[in-house]
Parts: sequence; structure tokens; C-alpha cells
Amino acid sequence: MVPTDAFSRSLSRNEVIGLIFRLTIFGAVTYYTIKWMVDAVDPTRKQKVEAQKQAEKLMRQIGVKNVKLTEYELSIAAHLVDPLSVQVTWSDVAGLDDVITDLKNTVILPIRKKHLFANSRLLQPPKGVLLYGPPGCGKTLIAKATAKEAGCRFINLQPSTLTDKWYGESQKLAASVFSLAVKLQPAIIFIDEIDSFLRSRSSSDHEATAMMKAQFMSLWDGLDTDHSCQVVVMGATNRPQDIDAAILRRMPTRFHISQPSLAQREAILGLILKNENVDEDLDLMEIANHTEGFSGSDLKEMCRDAALLCVREYAANCSEDGFYEDFRPIQKQDLIMAIDKMKKSKKASNQSILMHVSLD
Repeated sequence: MVPTDAFSRSLSRNEVIGLIFRLTIFGAVTYYTIKWMVDAVDPTRKQKVEAQKQAEKLMRQIGVKNVKLTEYELSIAAHLVDPLSVQVTWSDVAGLDDVITDLKNTVILPIRKKHLFANSRLLQPPKGVLLYGPPGCGKTLIAKATAKEAGCRFINLQPSTLTDKWYGESQKLAASVFSLAVKLQPAIIFIDEIDSFLRSRSSSDHEATAMMKAQFMSLWDGLDTDHSCQVVVMGATNRPQDIDAAILRRMPTRFHISQPSLAQREAILGLILKNENVDEDLDLMEIANHTEGFSGSDLKEMCRDAALLCVREYAANCSEDGFYEDFRPIQKQDLIMAIDKMKKSKKASNQSILMHVSLD
């Protein structure tokens, strides 16, 4: 009896080719079906696709060409900052001349004048820079100005960018931060509120978080092996005591941004009110004397409140049929009223904090 079943007789060449073709098609369909199902259950898939589109757009804006990036690097590249879009320069930072001078000499100069320091390992830019001090004193402002003035690629890294629901993905994203920075060097990786991301490790840390921190620090150390690598990690915090000791070791260059002194407050007020309509007889030193304990952010809000007083008076005196030509200038009394309001707000805030501490 001659078997007629295709699997019980010898297959011809054409039949073998046809069977392989059908199996290949089936395998491909199965692969793409599984991939589609995985993507469908990933709630962050849409955001990842949008981030990659944003990254490609930013790469074109900053003039990066012929650089091939992985999927993970594209996710990080979405947080690149175009220096041309940064409106902050050194002239917008008042009262911190000493910090600006040190930053120019230790970070920016070795980057911009690389050829002058090529033969020295000691004069290379530091691998880590920490800006620390009370809130509202200009740490983030300095970082933005550094990105603008240094003329290098600036990655504004958000801790949420490195978190992923899939096991092992966070480590790959952490690795991509440094691989991307090396491809785009000279580059600055900026982490605002770095204490929330790289705080002191403990045995109670989640396994994924501990592995991500270890990966981040290991790759950070790897930058030291290549002395010509121009990648700087810059962090800002108002809680330096919460940062892991191993992270602090990797950030040897540190700048304390303290509460502004009397002269610094006068300079900050002059900068804030520079382009505003201000009474010619206004004495900024006298106003600065009333603002003891105010941060740069407090001074800006205080001046805004004073300007709003002029707006309210203007609106109250306007008739329905017409308007005045302009607001009146900001006067001393406006600023004194705004200072009193700010002091009451700060006092209430401090009392609330003390109440919560006592309850704990």
C-alpha cells in the first residue's frame, strides 16, 4: 500500500519549501501577535511613543546628526533641553557672583576650552557638581544658566523617567542616560531634587530601586575611566543630609547657595524691578533692610504683590467708559505692604510646620 499522507512519505523540494514558508508566516504572525498583546497591556506605551517623537524633534533642533540611538536612549533624549530655548543667562542671576565665577572656572572653562587642558587629568571638569541650600535661593536658576552659557547638551533628568513596570527596564534606562550623554558630549545631566532620587540606601528599599541606584552609581564611576569624557552630573537639593554618602563622594564639587545677604537682596531687588515702572525716589537698600530672611523667590513674589496693588487701584478707579493711560509707578508703600503680607504668610507656614512636627 502506497502511503498518501504527506507526513508519511518523502516530501518533494517544492513541498518542503512551501511548508517552511507557511511555518515562517505562522511564526511571524505569532511574534507580532504576542508583541501587540504586550504593548496593549503596557499603560505607558503611548507616552513612550510620544517621547520618542519628541526626542527626534529635539535632536534635530540642537543639530545632532548621524547619531544612532536605541529605544531606551530615545526615551531619555526626550528630556534634552535646547540651549536656544533657555532664556536664563548669568545676567539673570543676582547676588551669586562668587558661585558663578567658580562654576565658570571649574566646569564651563574646561568644557569650552578643552584643547587647553587635554594633557592634564587634574584640570578636567568634575564628574559631579552639587548645588545645595535653602529653597528658593537660585539653585535651579543657576543650572539653567549653566546650560545656556556652557554651550553643551543638557539632559534634564526626571526620576520618573527611570521607573518602569517591567522588571529590569529601569536598569536599562539608567544605563541609557550615560550612553546617551557620552554620544552627545560635552553634556550635563541635571537632576533637580536629587535627594528624592538618590537618597540614602537602606535594607527596606525595594529591590528594583536598589538595583537602579547601584546601576546608576556604577555607570557614573565608569566615566572616570575615560579622562577625555566630558559628561557632568549636576544635582540640586535643599536636603543634602538625605543624599547617599556614595553619591556625595561622586559629587566632589559643591556649592552652598545660602539665604541672600543684605547686599545680595538689594542686587536681587534691582534685577527684579529693572524693567518695571518704579518710583524714582525708591531706595532699594531701605527695602532690602525690611526683608531679612527672604529668599530670592520670596523677593520676586513680594515685588509681584506690590505691582498687583497698582493694578487693583487702576481697576478700581477706571470708569466704564474709559481707562487711564498707564498704571502708576510702584512706590515704597506698595513694597512695605507686600513685605508685611509675605512675613505673615511665612509666619503662618512656619507655625504649621512646627505643629506637624510636634504632633509627630
